[in-house]
Amino acid sequence: MKIAVVGTGYVGLSNALLLARKHQVIALDIVAERVRLLNDRQSPLEDEDVKEALQQADLCFHATLSPAEAYSDAAYVIIATPTDYNPETGRFDTQSIEEVVQAVLGINPSAAIVIKSTVPVGYTRRLSEKLGTDRLIFSPEFLREGMALHDNLYPSRIVVGDTSTKGRVFAQLLSECALRENVEVLLTGSAEAEAIKLFSNTYLAMRVAFFNELDSFAESNALDARQLIRGVGLDPRIGQHYNNPSFGYGGYCLPKDTKQLLANYDQIPSTLIRAVVEANSTRKDFIAQAILKHQPSVVGIYRLTTKADSDNFRDSAIQGVIRRLEAENVEIVIYEPALNLAEFSGYPVIAELAKFKRVSDIIVANRYSTELHDVEGKVYTRDLFGLN
Repeated sequence: MKIAVVGTGYVGLSNALLLARKHQVIALDIVAERVRLLNDRQSPLEDEDVKEALQQADLCFHATLSPAEAYSDAAYVIIATPTDYNPETGRFDTQSIEEVVQAVLGINPSAAIVIKSTVPVGYTRRLSEKLGTDRLIFSPEFLREGMALHDNLYPSRIVVGDTSTKGRVFAQLLSECALRENVEVLLTGSAEAEAIKLFSNTYLAMRVAFFNELDSFAESNALDARQLIRGVGLDPRIGQHYNNPSFGYGGYCLPKDTKQLLANYDQIPSTLIRAVVEANSTRKDFIAQAILKHQPSVVGIYRLTTKADSDNFRDSAIQGVIRRLEAENVEIVIYEPALNLAEFSGYPVIAELAKFKRVSDIIVANRYSTELHDVEGKVYTRDLFGLN
């Protein structure tokens, strides 16, 4: 079966490589360099499983810049284009999805079109009605950054927002290409699937916010946060997972998905979802003030990434902390080996780690690393368990 995948970010590429294990997959992107890398079997992403998969000789995978080449004769077209949150409208920017859908309908109107990009609740139904098509399906992703392909090969569940034959076939495609056996499959309406995605990420954000606020309380009262977290987690209903404090939840998904879910509550009484969104800002305020208590002249920012073993800076929590420190006229320097730049957002980037350590009065690390052991005494982090 020929399958086209539009977009080669974490979602698109992980889906493409999953399905290319058993089907002919063509990935479409608008960036020529990404297409070149993929056709040379090199990964544009920091994901070890993706790098390994691209080296498999039997992988039926090709990348292209041509929509006609990608869409023609494809049984399924998977859309994985960005849907950034627009603060002016309070909604996701879904223009790229609509443009792709219209292009597919113009070239191959018989293809089933699967939206993997995160969208507002009710979007798939509204777009289907607007374009007069019954070919649209929404199927959410549940991926961890840096482990995107792994989480597709060993999925926690497969959710497809379509109960017709095309929805069942797509769910079967994902299940058959996965390495995990007996994956739970849930077929729902499109709006239910859209809501499952937003509520899942908001629950994760809520858990992050909870343990961050616990940590703020512990630090403010000179309590051992590790003991508090372990004691709370001994309740099996809570558990010892996803509980490592941070500077706030960040990355591409959680910040925008929580805000979009809140926007969907505009006519519904709600306090919890708004509190989750606001808690993330409150945590960054707390972290910035805790750093300023050390009265540093130069604050060194160790890594800009959202988590360890990642190359993604999008909406990382530490950037929110940087903006708050800047407002207090603190000098800031950055160490980020993933950047080949002299500065980032106006801040000097120091390429040499030893020099970075030397010039920094305090080193701020959202996630700790063993390469900071020799300057541990001037490292500020709330990474208590050394987890991602």
